[in-house]
Amino acid sequence: MKIRHLVLAATTLSLGTAAFAGPQCTDTPKTGWLTEEAMKQKIAADGYTIEKFKVTAGNCYEIYGKNKNGQKAEVYFHPVDGSVVKAKQG
Repeated sequence: MKIRHLVLAATTLSLGTAAFAGPQCTDTPKTGWLTEEAMKQKIAADGYTIEKFKVTAGNCYEIYGKNKNGQKAEVYFHPVDGSVVKAKQG
């Protein structure tokens, strides 16, 4: 009975991880990326406020914050050119 619960828990965890996986942005070495400071300035110029900023496992810059309309936003940016790769807003 315990093994069955462990297998179920492991399966649930692996499915949960896959469901929240972010995009893969680039294979470019970090020396070719916009600096974090330059990226934060670009994000602010695009009208976002940043509550959390990070580099993802998929080599993207990701923010949690608000868009120019004050709506919650989770946005992935390409670290080389600063373009939006994926966004969830509202």
